[in-house]
Amino acid sequence: MAVLMSPLHAALNTDVFFRHMVGNMRNGVLAIARDGSIVLVNSEACRLFDLPNDGSIPGQPFRTVLSNQPDVVRVLGGAFEMATLPNRAELRLTSTNTAIGYTLSLVRNDDGYPVGAALLFKDLTEVEEMEERERLRDRLAAVGEMAAVVAHEIKNPLAGIQVLAGLLKRKAPQHPEMQSLVSDILSEAKMANSIVQEVLAFVRPVRLQVARTSLSEAVASALSLANSGTPRGAIDVNVEIPADLPLIGSDHHQLTQVFTNLLINAFHALDGRGHVDITARLAHTADEGALQPDGRHLTPTVVIDVADDGPGMRPEIAEKIFNPFFTTKQQGSGLGLAIVRKIVDAHEGRIDVTSAEGRGTRFRVTLPVDPPPRVEPAEFRKTRQV
Repeated sequence: MAVLMSPLHAALNTDVFFRHMVGNMRNGVLAIARDGSIVLVNSEACRLFDLPNDGSIPGQPFRTVLSNQPDVVRVLGGAFEMATLPNRAELRLTSTNTAIGYTLSLVRNDDGYPVGAALLFKDLTEVEEMEERERLRDRLAAVGEMAAVVAHEIKNPLAGIQVLAGLLKRKAPQHPEMQSLVSDILSEAKMANSIVQEVLAFVRPVRLQVARTSLSEAVASALSLANSGTPRGAIDVNVEIPADLPLIGSDHHQLTQVFTNLLINAFHALDGRGHVDITARLAHTADEGALQPDGRHLTPTVVIDVADDGPGMRPEIAEKIFNPFFTTKQQGSGLGLAIVRKIVDAHEGRIDVTSAEGRGTRFRVTLPVDPPPRVEPAEFRKTRQV
């Protein structure tokens, strides 16, 4: 099929324009000739297939160039034999474990004879992450409904145990052994009640009171709460937040809870020795980590890292760290990080964890600067009421 263009455009160097167009596409493009040699490959294809982007690829056999991508070689190798070419199919690159969506098309000359094949593909990493977050939200909702019922059923008899144990303690002041046993009962009941309260807090919908919030103030409040709630020992905490970082649209109380839980988690992991670094930066581009709330347009984003140099986690542990009721501690509800993720999700943000055994753990919280569109900021409500 011929390409139609105006006389003015035909006078331009269409080859240069074509190369620039393909080279700047956000999707990967790789085309081969009938003899198996690569005709063109753009920058995104080089990135995904880990190929040198220096112009040396065109002219080489695709089977040689893509020797570490056997699935891609298989797809391209059958381009001229398949009766129906794959359209919007998916495969996972064995070299990087990256999923791609792809379409394979034949390139025909003016007589309709296939002279080559073109593979157009897209990195599906972000799509997979979004789908995983949606699946996690569904699991959290289901677990939350069940937990709410259980917590309410436990709450009333637990209160009765505490009241009766308190009465028994007052009626037997002259029996030290009984006093000790009753104290143990009250202590265990108090711990069970705190878990019930955490469960109820987890299942409640997150209602944000959004206002322009200083990240520095939220982190300072979180550090104070973490210090009072957990023995810090000799742990050194270093906070580096730029003074010119913009105020973000968030709920100050809930944001403080996010960083309090992350700090407490780090203190437990370090066991009294080590370092915690809290850093923040502003992101405007996708490479810097800026969010795309509508899936198309980037929005100014604040990226906060809470990193420790503790023992780290095995991959199978890190994968479950945000699941409700999952914990590696002897005592704990396993809801701390699940609540953190729920709060971050309510802010239309995201949280990720990077960890390796012996190399520490880093939690990255990514939040949009502007308030989530579904939440009306408190300051805006006050203005409207006046």
